[in-house]
Amino acid sequence: MVRILHVSDCYLPRLGGIEVQVADLVRSQSEAGHEVEVATATPGERLPGVHRVVARMPFDLPVHPRGVSRLLRLMAARRPDVVHVHTGAVSPFAWMGVRAAVRAGLPVVVTVHSMWDPLTRLLYRVLDTLFGWSRWHLVGTAVSRAAAHPIRAVAGGRVPVDVVSNGLDLSSWRPVPGTRPARPAGGAEAVHIVAVGRLAPRKQPVRLLKLLMEARRRVPGDIAMRATLVGDGPARRSMERFLRAHGMDAWVSLPGRYSRERIRELLASADVFVAPAPRESFGIAALEARAAGVPVVARAQSGVADFVRPGKEGLLGRSFEELVRSVARLARDSELRELIARNNRETEPAQCAWPAVLEGFERCYELAGARSEMRRS
Repeated sequence: MVRILHVSDCYLPRLGGIEVQVADLVRSQSEAGHEVEVATATPGERLPGVHRVVARMPFDLPVHPRGVSRLLRLMAARRPDVVHVHTGAVSPFAWMGVRAAVRAGLPVVVTVHSMWDPLTRLLYRVLDTLFGWSRWHLVGTAVSRAAAHPIRAVAGGRVPVDVVSNGLDLSSWRPVPGTRPARPAGGAEAVHIVAVGRLAPRKQPVRLLKLLMEARRRVPGDIAMRATLVGDGPARRSMERFLRAHGMDAWVSLPGRYSRERIRELLASADVFVAPAPRESFGIAALEARAAGVPVVARAQSGVADFVRPGKEGLLGRSFEELVRSVARLARDSELRELIARNNRETEPAQCAWPAVLEGFERCYELAGARSEMRRS
């Protein structure tokens, strides 16, 4: 049994990728017999084992001006064996957790859930020059090989960076044997293209609409197509304007945010899943689709490439043009779709199952303990 304190800027009741993944990790580690708690700057109801270090901040930013001292007191009281910090591109409260754990002499594992772009890499180089964080004997993890590469480039070998995938209960997404994709009533069967994600500008959702428009032009008119883009966010209005301006609202729908249960139902009717964001550090929605047996189209340079191989679990493209060709190819070629779908139904991305994820983090915790001893000696 290991006493683990997770530190994350954001946590439930917020429902973003990091928040849900950390909550699932906490649940899985607790079920495995570990003693797990969470420190977060996100306000919300009291939950067992959740310590909310909250201050009134502009725009409800999840940070605390005295976060280091507050976290130091918490660590002294709870005495964890390891502090596991979760960061995005820039996560001030999470890095306060790193600083507090180093001061307390505790082993620290830092999981980076985002892809560091050139500006972020420059920021961390500057912070390393000022504070020397790469010499704190940390252990780093990234959620994919693509996400690990820029971190290793900045850390320069001073911080070991392992790849530990995001976790998923694969069995809950596996399609029921014998079920067939649902089709719209009446008329010709339509190839159903699905995407799931936050409609935020950094995800380039309008570019996804352009991708669908170009793919539709390359598919013969006797092949019907429809698309369902699940999610909500600040880019929704611009997407709606684009759909109206190009006459796409007849076959592309924006139903808003779905629960996990409704996404499972949607994937049962999907023929193709599209994850076109170029800087996707992992792609949990794409993993859910792959586990549900749906062929995935994604960027070759994104984290999705860790569990989607070209021609096996889907098709990958390095450019917008290649993604267009991939979507159009799958829309035209029902045999290829079925071949990939059958492979996805019959195989599992074992590295993304919770037992493998927990084993990966346990190795990192052991290494962090050894490096913490080096720091103290």
